[in-house]
Amino acid sequence: MKPDEIRKLEAYFKRTFNDRMQVKARPRKDDSAEVYIGDEFLGVVFRDDEDGDLSFNFSMAILDVDL
Repeated sequence: MKPDEIRKLEAYFKRTFNDRMQVKARPRKDDSAEVYIGDEFLGVVFRDDEDGDLSFNFSMAILDVDL
């Protein structure tokens, strides 16, 4: 994922959910980034540019032990 996309996504997550959220590039992957609050991993955001329509999909698993 491009650095400017990561910055825009991080600003969106901070504005929408929590100002401590961070979006970090993934090593060896250019179609996605990792989302954190502090050191806590939350999930992965994927870049989808099929058919010329750019969108981003956030995937977060919630374990039953965390509920």
